[in-house]
Amino acid sequence: MKTENQIPHDSAVGHVTGEAIYIDDIPVNDQLLIGKVVYSRYAHAKIKSFDLSEAKKVNGVYAVLCYKDIPGHNQMGPVIKDESVLAENEVTFIGQAMFLIAAETEEQCREAEKLIKIEYEPLDAILTIEKAIEKNNLLGPPREMKRGDADSALKSSKHIISGELRTGAQEHWYLETQACLSVPGEGKEINVFSSSQHPSETQALVAEVLGIKKHEVVVEVKRMGGGFGGKETQANHVACWSALLCHATKRPVKIRLFRDDDMIMTGKRHRYLTKYEAGFDDDGLINAVKLEFNSDGGAATDLSFAIMERTMLHADNSYYIPNMSVKALVWKTNLPSNTAFRGFGGPQGMAAIETIIDKIGRALKKDPAEIRHKNFYGLNDRNITHYGQTVEHNRLYLIYDQIIKSSEYEKRRKEINDFNIKNEFFKKGIAVTPVKFGISFTTTFLNQAGALVNVYTDGTILVNHGGTEMGQGLNTKMQQIAAAEFGVSIDRVKVNATNTSKVPNTSATAASSGSDLNGMAVKNAIDIIKERISKELAQIWTQQPSNPPTLQQSILFKEDYIFDSDHPERKISFSDAMLQMNLRQVSLSAAGFYKTPTVGWDKIKGQGKPFFYYSFGMAVSEVMIDILTGQYTLLRTDILQDVGDSINSGIDMGQVEGGFVQGIGWCTTEEIKWDAKGNLMNHSPDTYKIPTVQDIPKDFRVKLMEGVPNPVGTIRRSKAIGEPPFMLALSVWLAIKDAISAVGNHKFEPEFSLPATNETILLSIEKLKGKFHSPTLYESTDSKSRRPNPSKGGESEVSSREGI
Repeated sequence: MKTENQIPHDSAVGHVTGEAIYIDDIPVNDQLLIGKVVYSRYAHAKIKSFDLSEAKKVNGVYAVLCYKDIPGHNQMGPVIKDESVLAENEVTFIGQAMFLIAAETEEQCREAEKLIKIEYEPLDAILTIEKAIEKNNLLGPPREMKRGDADSALKSSKHIISGELRTGAQEHWYLETQACLSVPGEGKEINVFSSSQHPSETQALVAEVLGIKKHEVVVEVKRMGGGFGGKETQANHVACWSALLCHATKRPVKIRLFRDDDMIMTGKRHRYLTKYEAGFDDDGLINAVKLEFNSDGGAATDLSFAIMERTMLHADNSYYIPNMSVKALVWKTNLPSNTAFRGFGGPQGMAAIETIIDKIGRALKKDPAEIRHKNFYGLNDRNITHYGQTVEHNRLYLIYDQIIKSSEYEKRRKEINDFNIKNEFFKKGIAVTPVKFGISFTTTFLNQAGALVNVYTDGTILVNHGGTEMGQGLNTKMQQIAAAEFGVSIDRVKVNATNTSKVPNTSATAASSGSDLNGMAVKNAIDIIKERISKELAQIWTQQPSNPPTLQQSILFKEDYIFDSDHPERKISFSDAMLQMNLRQVSLSAAGFYKTPTVGWDKIKGQGKPFFYYSFGMAVSEVMIDILTGQYTLLRTDILQDVGDSINSGIDMGQVEGGFVQGIGWCTTEEIKWDAKGNLMNHSPDTYKIPTVQDIPKDFRVKLMEGVPNPVGTIRRSKAIGEPPFMLALSVWLAIKDAISAVGNHKFEPEFSLPATNETILLSIEKLKGKFHSPTLYESTDSKSRRPNPSKGGESEVSSREGI
């Protein structure tokens, strides 16, 4: 049997050979039309008039639509209805959809686009968080979470640090751009083949836009060529546009965005401006933290408030903070609506607290690793978060001890110090950072899943579930779960495309919960079928119409057989049993359902248990920088990740490695720039730098923790893996900062932001050199802390309460 832990991804061969089917590969008849979206070239403007008449005359063009042609609602906002399908009287960002074209070829679409006449009246555009704050242009009301009295605790703290941190946006850069194929059915029916992480939401919005009922719309997702959150809500846009053109022409219509258009039109990871203040003692034990998070929501709400909520919930990362105040504001700008991205706000929150920890260590002339360990959540006390959830089954100390030893951290720290003394133009740095990531949707009702399992008379099994496959191996894990629960070989099981007519009302495949939720739903369906089979076999073997429950309990499914463990002679092959079940009129199909237990969250009070459990991990990264060019080399990374009992260690290792490398991109190379008019300046692969093979650690050591099953009742005692490794890349970011600090012999705090591009590194070094040559910049107040001379300025402040 091939039910072992390391079976390959079910689409691996198809990916390599090119035989895996994506939206653009689906064969369609000669009626297929190509769809194109005409979008705004202004960040903010009134639409004074437009004329589509000439565009409609182009040969091969079947439809040119505006907002007036929408039969249903002109809205596609997933939570708040503030996002038009097609602009009406005003455009609010460059890339906003205005018109739709359907034609036989892409060339005809482009020709028609050139003939569309639009008259604009440009308006003032808000393109930065700072300007949005100046204009008080909030997307919604601020939120706060508090524990203790941070203000009073700060006043009584011996040392205080304060400052600002800017973290940048990030493009999802999924290999398959946004794509959808809509095919008309009978009457009002429409079949939507979408590259969507949330088929049920896509179904709902298409129905609303077309003015029809949900049962007329079937959405199917075979697989996506990557998602990373960018297809959780914004895949709905392309689906609605494709469906509108299909409805208007009564022909199949496919839209696949060109890479540049995709980057211009879609939202990114939210950029943040974070203000912080923290108080601590001589040992580095934190007494109080105040944080103010300001995010760029873009032109519409999308999921910005849920994302900000997770930022607030992860502002502590792995640290107990007795007095904590977190304020959060989401600002409206004239840029595309920013959206979900791996980590869903968690990375921005963790970047802030890790900055604080790092600065405390430097202020006290202590290794930041020591400060981290000192402030970890406790095992039996100091273990309640600022939102009231107890941190149970804490793996932080176990992971820390193992990775500090396996990475030879202390030895390498000494070697790095020696290297930096001897080398003028190259400096090394090292950092260790932890992750404590909460697993569950914080919108509690979303923690549910469904499945449909069919067993056929030849003993093969077909599984449908509500999750979506985007390369993360979810379908492979569902295949393994079904095989393990039925006790059959893996090749008996097939996982079908996600389809809203098979499994309805599903949640998005997001929040790292795909395997947790859908795996339990699949198990539930299988348990129902197994109970029917066991009951019937018990009757066959005892020749009695009724039988004791204990007999059913002794019936086991294992190694492609079903047998009575108390009577080994009672045995039948799985295939023969299924044929018998059919002859005896036993249903071999069942719908399964699961909802996450014990979670509950009061958004208004900011208190409760939003997470079913926590995933833990830690990374140690070492870098070397060239202080003349700002170029960095990632020499080595050690990662130890808690995955419970891994369902598939190969896939989980891939998720850890891939998530970490994607995090490296956010932390170092992926800088997004807009010009003064709101144009995205780097909207192609030649100007936007995602990580390449050169960015992977030269020495990459990844290990999954062993012997630590998840005790809270997840599927096969596993843990989620999709998002937590992303934040481990903060170790690279802080290792770069450590190397920069070595330029000044660790006497001065580098000014630093994220991403740490070559330019950022160089500027930080130059500013540090300026401090190095200014002997009066810092006035010593005691042997363990310092504060800037106010006359010299500076973004951050480190002060001691002694003598103040």
